[in-house]
Amino acid sequence: MPSSEKNVELDELAELERGEAPSGRAAAPDVPEEELEVPEDALGTARRLWDAARGQRWRLVVAAACSVLYVAGSLGATAYSAGLIDLLWNNIQSTFETGAPFVVTLENGALQILTFLGIWTASWAAYTAQVLVMASFAERLNLGLRRRIGEKLSRLPLAYYDAHQPGDTISRATNDLDKVSEVLQRGLLQLLIAVCMVGGAVILMATYDLMLTGVFVVFGIMASVATKLVTARTLKLAAARQAALGDLTGRVEEAYSGRAVIKAFGREDASLAEVAEAAERLAETSGDADFVTNAIAPAIRLLMRLCQVTIGLLAGGMLVMGQISVGVFQAFFQYVMQASEPFTQLALTVNMLQGALAAAERVFAFLDEDEVVPDPAAPAELPEAVEGRVAFEHVRFGYAPDRPLMRDVSLVAEPGQKVAIVGATGAGKTTLINLLMRFYEVDGGRITLDGVDTRDLTRAELRRQFGMVLQDAWLFEGTIAENIAYGKPGASREEVEAAARAAHVDFFVRTLPHGYDTMLSNDAENISQGQRQLLTIARAMLTDPAILILDEATSSVDTRTEQAIVRAMEAIMENRTSFVIAHRLSTIVDADLILVMEKGTIIEQGTHAELLAAGGAYAELYRSQFA
Repeated sequence: MPSSEKNVELDELAELERGEAPSGRAAAPDVPEEELEVPEDALGTARRLWDAARGQRWRLVVAAACSVLYVAGSLGATAYSAGLIDLLWNNIQSTFETGAPFVVTLENGALQILTFLGIWTASWAAYTAQVLVMASFAERLNLGLRRRIGEKLSRLPLAYYDAHQPGDTISRATNDLDKVSEVLQRGLLQLLIAVCMVGGAVILMATYDLMLTGVFVVFGIMASVATKLVTARTLKLAAARQAALGDLTGRVEEAYSGRAVIKAFGREDASLAEVAEAAERLAETSGDADFVTNAIAPAIRLLMRLCQVTIGLLAGGMLVMGQISVGVFQAFFQYVMQASEPFTQLALTVNMLQGALAAAERVFAFLDEDEVVPDPAAPAELPEAVEGRVAFEHVRFGYAPDRPLMRDVSLVAEPGQKVAIVGATGAGKTTLINLLMRFYEVDGGRITLDGVDTRDLTRAELRRQFGMVLQDAWLFEGTIAENIAYGKPGASREEVEAAARAAHVDFFVRTLPHGYDTMLSNDAENISQGQRQLLTIARAMLTDPAILILDEATSSVDTRTEQAIVRAMEAIMENRTSFVIAHRLSTIVDADLILVMEKGTIIEQGTHAELLAAGGAYAELYRSQFA
């Protein structure tokens, strides 16, 4: 858990305390291109997206069917137009020969025109349906993945949070999934439509003239080769852009949450320079990616326009020589137009899909992160009245396998005892509590609660027995009453106020305009640090736990308030096992057991009087506070 102990890099042990065995910051994305994060298995990523769409696949099938109907209607309308144009052309010529005005009737083309409009209307309806269904499919898939990310966050070990920037994780849940959704809505079915449109148009063109069809195929092959050459480059640039975006998001979040410290140390310019550097890197990678992604479409469009000009000249000559009719000429040219634009879309869509695969792989990489050890299938049960006997039996632990911190730690806290833990920064005090709460798993030995191995309990059952007050007060956006009742959501207002009075919170809450209904926002910066800590103490008191853990819980309050809180704590700790991490030794002289830690090991233990009499590390530490 966060504490002041984890915010000071005193030595190698302090780094271990902070859980920095993995890298503390994600690598900047300005690495050589060959080292950029790119999808190693694009097909596998696509398969995982398909698996994630379980329950929504019918929507994709419906959308695909509508797309096929749209293509069939578009191509069918063009084929039908050949006969319709010839019919109208012949009727117009006949009318001119007789000198009578041309009037469209049911007999000379009106019915065929209505049929032609009907085909296009059906095609438009199919296209509209596939857009609506595909949008629903993409957003529901997004919703499912976001839910999995939310569930994943609760199953990740603290080691993950120690090693990753918040902005990187946020980027995967927002920017990456938005990119996947956008491409699914705009790109996936466009790819299907483009393939079907090109294939169908080529087949129908071949029924009119093989030579002209061959010209189109040659230009089409040239466009396909150009698209393939660009695709690999686009894949790398898209991955680099997403990595740069995650880095920038993390730096902005870091600068925002730490703005008070940044200003206090006069580091505004340095912080601005870091954010500006990350933003510039994102601009560069985005510029490269956007150029490659968007430049291919005009290039393919130019190539296909040359194809249209070539075919237009050839078909025009055939029309003049009477080898094809006017209807066939316009129908063939429509097929060229219908097949040319999908070639352009095909190039752009393939590039978009590559970028989406890079984003999807980042999401799945997060979902594949190692999770905490699952709860036992048949968990043990604690007695209805937990006594609170805690025992560490030859516990071994290290944040990194090759850098052990605790080698053989044993201790016993009897029910109702007040156990104080003291030592220098990085000695292992907070680690001891983290292991007790199973925020980290022991590498050897075991920890028991009332004789039951904590690994045989569910985490929820284990942590329900603890009330925890940290030096770093955490409050969420909500009323003061809701923050106090966080550990006991069903608590009545009377219970909340009673806990507040016991923690000496009531007096300042009632001075606020809305009292207990005062909204706390933006990390509760509208109240002081000491007041925030008082609220967390009231929260712990309300839960009425069997065991209390206090990590420098009074460090941010004044001396008079501290004395009042200590008296309140003494009352709540009565007949409860309590663990107190303390730097001011004057607050733990009455402890039943004092543990002195150094380099992850308990080097002394006993009462205040016993340790002073021994004249060891504790006595030296105690005297140093009064020197």
